[in-house]
Amino acid sequence: QVLLVESGGGLVQAGGSLRLSCAASGRTFPPYVMAWFRQAPGKEREFVGGINVRGDYSRYADSVKGRFTISRDNAKNTVYLQMNSLKPEDTAIYYCAARTNDYRVISTLKASYDYWGQGTQVTVSS
Repeated sequence: QVLLVESGGGLVQAGGSLRLSCAASGRTFPPYVMAWFRQAPGKEREFVGGINVRGDYSRYADSVKGRFTISRDNAKNTVYLQMNSLKPEDTAIYYCAARTNDYRVISTLKASYDYWGQGTQVTVSS
């Protein structure tokens, strides 16, 4: 079992920044491919970005590319999502997810991830 706990959400004005954290505990060895997803009201949960096990490669959805950055600290079992230049359309619940069945591929599909956090709300006001 892997337990994921997100933190760092909140209310921010458009153009502002937030950093989300996702702390993993339980069966955290070896490190896993990690990803962030988000879900806005009335919409499907969508891929935001993901990072490989070493932390030296990441991929992003086009909607956040150039504004969001994912990083990880394997010694602390924590993954981060730095969000800059936030827009009202970034408003959503943000979830982190762990993929334990493949250590190589950063999938954009929800079904590829085995463990999920409870989510943290991000609200961007205009």
